[in-house]
Amino acid sequence: MAILLEDMQSKFDLILEGHAALNHKIESTAQETHNRIDVLDEKICILNRKIDTVKAELSTRIDQVETKLSHRIDQVETKLSTRIDQVETSLCAKIDAVAVDLTAHRTDTETHRTPYRVSESSS
Repeated sequence: MAILLEDMQSKFDLILEGHAALNHKIESTAQETHNRIDVLDEKICILNRKIDTVKAELSTRIDQVETKLSHRIDQVETKLSTRIDQVETSLCAKIDAVAVDLTAHRTDTETHRTPYRVSESSS
């Protein structure tokens, strides 16, 4: 019976050693996993800071471009408005000159009553 108990005790000891080895392996793997997670967290924090920096720089550059474009558009609108006013003034003057010439021509034509008479009524 003592031999049998000793044999069972040695088998239990083997099982306990196996469990201890597995427990050590599990703890070692868990510690490695925690270390890797900590490294990844640090890398993620660094990436977040870089992204925030890039975002701020891009926002600033976009605001600068928007300001420049708004200023340029205002300049173009002002120049176009001025140019349109100049063209309108020039065309009005030319139209007035044509009207004066036409009035003078009509007056001259009406003085020659016979064959060169101009009439605006439709007959």
